Amino acid sequence: MTHTMWRRLPRTSPEAAGVDRAAIAKLTEQLDLLGTHSLLVLRHGAVVAERFWAPHTAERPHQMFSVSKTFTAMAVGLAVSEGLLTVEDRVVDLLPEAAPAEVSDKLAAMRVEHLLTMTSGHAGDLFETFDGLGDDWPRALLAAEVVREPGSRFLYDTAATYLLSAIITRLTGQRLLDYLTPRVLAPLGITDATWEQDPRGIDMGGFGLSVTTEDMAAFGQLLLQRGRWGDAQLIPASWVETAAANHVDSSVQGWGVDASIGYGYQMWRCQPGCARADGAFGQFIVVWPEHDAVVAITSGSQRTQDQLDAVWGCLGSAFGTGQALPAPDDADARADDAEPDADRIDRADDGADSQPLQLELPQGVAWTAAADLVDGRTFALDTEVPVPEAPPGTPPFRTVTVRRDDDGIVVDVGPLRGHARYGAWGTTTDGGVVPTTSSAYAWTDDRTLEVRVAGLGMPFVWTIRLVVAADGASIDVAVDQNVSFGARELVRATARRVRATAR
Repeated sequence: MTHTMWRRLPRTSPEAAGVDRAAIAKLTEQLDLLGTHSLLVLRHGAVVAERFWAPHTAERPHQMFSVSKTFTAMAVGLAVSEGLLTVEDRVVDLLPEAAPAEVSDKLAAMRVEHLLTMTSGHAGDLFETFDGLGDDWPRALLAAEVVREPGSRFLYDTAATYLLSAIITRLTGQRLLDYLTPRVLAPLGITDATWEQDPRGIDMGGFGLSVTTEDMAAFGQLLLQRGRWGDAQLIPASWVETAAANHVDSSVQGWGVDASIGYGYQMWRCQPGCARADGAFGQFIVVWPEHDAVVAITSGSQRTQDQLDAVWGCLGSAFGTGQALPAPDDADARADDAEPDADRIDRADDGADSQPLQLELPQGVAWTAAADLVDGRTFALDTEVPVPEAPPGTPPFRTVTVRRDDDGIVVDVGPLRGHARYGAWGTTTDGGVVPTTSSAYAWTDDRTLEVRVAGLGMPFVWTIRLVVAADGASIDVAVDQNVSFGARELVRATARRVRATAR
């Protein structure tokens, strides 16, 4: 990806856009405590603040989770504008091959709008309740019982968004990503988006999209501009307005303050009266018309309401009247207002501190006597431990190895590898459950090694703790994951040294 593609939106100083830079600094401080990976703030169409927490970078696409839903909703709006369907069309008529032989009255009443507003009438998120969908997901989902009258109650259901993707694919003969690309993504400069698919090649719709933070910000700016980009109306303005409006009471979900304000077409309403695309573990695109602003955030956080509260609390009064503010008086701030170097991608002209941001590192020393007891040795777990939520065929946690290399250490715990540096994040592309990771390590006491493995472009950080026995004959193994839909404690086991075989 070229530099201009992931740094293509105009930049300006906060003061030029009427934004208080002290508020940006305060927001950065608060987000730093909440597992944030990146932040972009736009005002009047220009980036006034940008932050990337190492090892995450501007050019790497990040998993969006349910932010994907808003992209899907815009695709539906385009299809409506092209006369391919209406929001009042029945779902079973749009997916006739997937409809069951006996269509219940409630299923017959399910419309496209019910999928858009999460009021399909199902008892829960079908992706969570199904043990297996086979290879024909639309058929399996339409066979599920519709327990309530569609439109009567909000209930968050990612499968509903998947069905919207399936509808787009059937009507256009294209996967959702291919349909969106020439109409929306390419004009915005979004060139490296990917979308996970089901066994038949249907994009997931409700999750599975990966784009950069700059892509998120550009998409948010498009929504702020009611679908207009330059001289082109990419998405009908009326559709964007309708999607961002409140259609249904979402408080019944019981997920917290900003999940209780209301829900539109695959967008959430927010406390300050704005709207957002929202993905698990802290992926956000906030569209804030009152202040002509967009906020894009990626994260690996379980404290997502705290992140939104930080945005409202720090930025709510930071935008002022929208008129330019006086330039800062201090020399450091004036230096930061200079045009940034082409390679400096961690911030806009916003007075960011020169100390780079990074995810929290293990604290301790680089080497202890216990390190010599495990260096180059293999340890076998007493009991094999399967990897939760891993793809089929993923090997279990079975062995542990630790060895030194030129840059630090390499630790393998089953399929999880940490190619780690001391005091910094070291990036590698070799092997393991995660295709590309960055790792750091420290000996936190005389016998405890801690390795953190950050998945790049994803919210996950795995923490490996190995406690070495005094004689080096065994180690106690703990592996934890920072965020998860299920268990975060992955391994608690003892591993015993495997004796080298004679040659």
